[in-house]
Parts: sequence; C-alpha cells; structure tokens
Amino acid sequence: MTEESSVLRVIEGYADQERDALLVLRKLILDVAQNRDTIGYIEETLKWGQPSFLTKNPKSGTTIRIDRDASDKGDIALYVNCQTSLVSDWRGLFPHLTFGGDRSVHFDLESPLPLVELRQMILMALTYHIRE
Repeated sequence: MTEESSVLRVIEGYADQERDALLVLRKLILDVAQNRDTIGYIEETLKWGQPSFLTKNPKSGTTIRIDRDASDKGDIALYVNCQTSLVSDWRGLFPHLTFGGDRSVHFDLESPLPLVELRQMILMALTYHIRE
C-alpha cells in the first residue's frame, strides 16, 4: 500500500468528530485490504479532493472515496463508482442504512459507525472485479 501524506493532511483539516470517523473508515479500508491476498496493492490518493483508495495490482476492485457529507443524509459518506451495482447490493443487504443514489452510503456521527456492515461493504468494493 502506498500512503499519500496529502490524504492525511485533508483528513486532519476536518472538525474533530468528522476527522475521527474518517480515520476509522480509512483504517477499516486498509485493514480489509491487508487481510485479503486477492486484493493486493492499494494506492491511497486524492480524487476530486477526497481521500481515495484504489486497487492497483491486481485491479480487483473499484475505487472507494471517503469524505464529509455535503448532502443532508449524514455527516460523512463512503462513495463508490455509480456504474457498479455495489450500492444496490448494499441496499438489499443493509436496508437500515442511508444511501445516496447509486454511489454512496451516509453516516450520522451521532450514532456509532456500523463496523460489521462497513467491513462487508469495503470487502465487496475492493473485490468487485473478482467477486470472491
């Protein structure tokens, strides 16, 4: 995995509660990636100014982006490519969560992050092209 210091600088610029939650998401993404050999090499970078995680070698999955939520759906969000079926799949698995169109899942920081669901969603995104 490559670590892009600009990603951490962006995250550090957020308010405390947003920053802490985004760091949890970042750690989950990296933990899931490290625990699956099929995911391989992860590149951490900025895309559209958002912390982003790409599978590079092999290209096993789709890009995950995390950021504060500019909509009224929550405080932070996890984004994937809207051309994938991921959000639709997640809606079926986790109907209790809040989704934005075909590209995002949103979280209210007044509630604990749903770590079990997030691990599953992250694994599905990082293995999207190989469908374990």
